[in-house]
Amino acid sequence: MSISWSLHLRRDAASVSLARRVLVRTMETAGVDPEVCYDVSVALSEACANAVEHGGASGAYRVSAYLDGEKCRIEVTDSGPGFPEDGRGPARARPVPSTGPGAATAVEEAEHGRGLLLIRELADHVRFTNRPGPGGAVVSFDKNLKWREEAPLASV
Repeated sequence: MSISWSLHLRRDAASVSLARRVLVRTMETAGVDPEVCYDVSVALSEACANAVEHGGASGAYRVSAYLDGEKCRIEVTDSGPGFPEDGRGPARARPVPSTGPGAATAVEEAEHGRGLLLIRELADHVRFTNRPGPGGAVVSFDKNLKWREEAPLASV
């Protein structure tokens, strides 16, 4: 047995919590371990927040989820400018000066990109790619699942 779903969402802040609630309810109902549910839901929230902030002119983005006996795969796709074409994916965190000219701007800039780092920490396998054609970013990640003892999908 497996579970899959896809949501086409407006790019607004309320859509992030909606996607998270759908995911958490699905995982809880299926019997996924609460710690794993939390990790995946935080990673999903970060990916959705990025789509809302950087998702382009279309005003929408898509969230897809697939759960099977061993893993959960999440994919968040938008129509924004995508990731830099340098082949390294999103920029890594960089040192931020705490004083001097530009410190406030550097601190503001340092606030961006932490969500992608968090996704990397919470998921087991992460891919940051660009959509072919009209463009857009694709954030895809997998998490190995642990199940509660009485979980409906654990024995399948």
